[in-house]
Order: sequence, then structure tokens, then C-alpha cells
Amino acid sequence: MTLSRFLFEPTLVRSPGRVVQWWESRRLVYNAIVGTIGLGTWAYTSALDYFVWSKGSGPPWQVVVVYGVAANLCYTLGWVAEIAVERWLGRPAYGVGPALFRYGLVFSVGLTLIPAVVLTFLGIATLIFR
Repeated sequence: MTLSRFLFEPTLVRSPGRVVQWWESRRLVYNAIVGTIGLGTWAYTSALDYFVWSKGSGPPWQVVVVYGVAANLCYTLGWVAEIAVERWLGRPAYGVGPALFRYGLVFSVGLTLIPAVVLTFLGIATLIFR
């Protein structure tokens, strides 16, 4: 599957089951992308914590699990929203699913990177005002 097809091509057969199938066929890649970014964020923040504050502890594993479950629950809302929009409009809405998927993926990646950004600024402030 090409990247453009993965991100932009909707399912042309419109039924709730096919919409769910379209979304679920992308869940593994979504989890791989967000999980990889999460592991990078965890490694970066742990290293920053070690070098700036000499602690070296990352977030508790329970927080990581809860975040992963919450991300997947929000992912499920994608196909729920797509089906709801089609029922509300009373017609097929071909571009809604791919748009929700792309925006949700970008939002999830950005949200996963927030701890790295916040701790970077805190680390800089700690080094400056120490």
C-alpha cells in the first residue's frame, strides 16, 4: 500500500462494516507510529532527566499503558464519527474518514511529543537559573 493510498484513499464501498474495516486496517500502523514516537519521547526525556536533574527515571510504566489505551479509544472514535457523519448527512462522505485519520495521527504524534518539549524548556531553565 502506498503512502498516498494509506492516507488519502477512502473506502468506496460504504457500509458501517466496511468503514470499520478501513479504520482497523490502519490501526497497527497508527500504533506503530505513535508507539515509536512515544518510545523516542520516553528515551529522550529519561536521558534529559538523567543529565539535567541526575535522576534518570522516566514516566511510570502505568502512565505509558494508560496513554496507549486512551490513544486507541480515541482512534476508535474515528470510525464512530465517520459513521455518525454519514448518518447525519444521509449520504456517503468519502473524504471524512481519511481526513479524520490524518488529523488524528498528527494530533496523536504532537500530543506524544509534548513531554519532550516541556522537559526541554524546563531543562534549559534549570541550567540557566541554577
